[in-house]
Amino acid sequence: MTRKLYYESAYTTEWETSVTGSEQREDGLYVTLAETAFYPHGGGQPCDLGEIGGAAVLDVILENDEVLHKVEAMPASGTVQCNIDWERRFDHMQQHSGQHLLSAVIRDMLDAPTLSFHLGTEIATIDIGCAELSAEQFQAVEAEVNRHIYVNHAIRSYFVSEEEMARLPLAKQPKVTENFRIVETEDVEYNACGGTHVSATGAIGIIKLLRSDKQKGNIRITFKCGGRALCEFNDQSRILGVLSAKYNTGKDEIIDRIEKGEQEQKRLELELAALKDSNDGYLAQELLAALEPDSALVSDIFEAKPLKELQSLAAKLTALTDLPVLLVSAAENKAVLAHSGKAGFSCGAFFKAELGAFQGKGGGSDKLAQAGFPSWEAALGFYEQAKRAIVS
Repeated sequence: MTRKLYYESAYTTEWETSVTGSEQREDGLYVTLAETAFYPHGGGQPCDLGEIGGAAVLDVILENDEVLHKVEAMPASGTVQCNIDWERRFDHMQQHSGQHLLSAVIRDMLDAPTLSFHLGTEIATIDIGCAELSAEQFQAVEAEVNRHIYVNHAIRSYFVSEEEMARLPLAKQPKVTENFRIVETEDVEYNACGGTHVSATGAIGIIKLLRSDKQKGNIRITFKCGGRALCEFNDQSRILGVLSAKYNTGKDEIIDRIEKGEQEQKRLELELAALKDSNDGYLAQELLAALEPDSALVSDIFEAKPLKELQSLAAKLTALTDLPVLLVSAAENKAVLAHSGKAGFSCGAFFKAELGAFQGKGGGSDKLAQAGFPSWEAALGFYEQAKRAIVS
């Protein structure tokens, strides 16, 4: 059985050992080692990566208490030099130790247990057993968990017997039935855990809570620790700098400037809508004035009108005439057919019968129907066909 160096010290990154076995599986080549510091997937923590004898380690799994390393190629010799990707390992240590500390603080402050933990490549999350989390509680938890970082509590890990474990005030009972490993954060908690951790809370650096969301009756907290939190701060500072320069104002006034901009945008949108409505009224009158005395249809082609504007113009026209109205636009390859109710046919039924020949999709009611087409050629073809069918 492989000697698990990651249990002895999470800070082991280089060692020499021997290859004890290899296996070709459907998804790749796996090797076992006499000793390994490569942590396998488990407990919400991703595996370590690195190299074994110069071959890249692609995955690490635990099967029947044996550590299997998926490698890019078989090592050239039986004795190999192994290297852990330390940046990835230390990031996982910071996030995992941060999660332990965060869960302990939430348990003590809110009397809420941690139900699950997920460590992703960008963010980490915990789901906690409470239905509500106020902004004040959220901020208080963040302040308290970072206070524990500044205190720099020692973090130790060790194995205990079942009898010794029974005497410990564990945060939660372990799922395993043997090899009980305890991660102790001094003066904070005892936790049954098989993951890799920093040696003291100070090495977590900082914990930044990003948001809280309701999740199936509980609360999910998204957070970042250490280097990830620093990158988050740098990203936010960069974005604030760009916004500050764009709005030519200090960061404290950016929100006020954005809110004023939104109000101005809404005002302009209302003015534009009113102008478009007025323009549609004039355009409807022009179209009707241009009709021949014996016209049986009001129709026109537009280059840039979106569907909403086609519908608005059709409504204006049907309020002024009992003739059917057919409009098409190249902007979205859309067509609209409408009438006042006196045209003697159903717009929706007409579209259902005619659209298929032009790969159109849409439908509607007796008085109004709309459809979209895969190309302008198809939309225009439908328009011409519909004109012929309506006036015939």
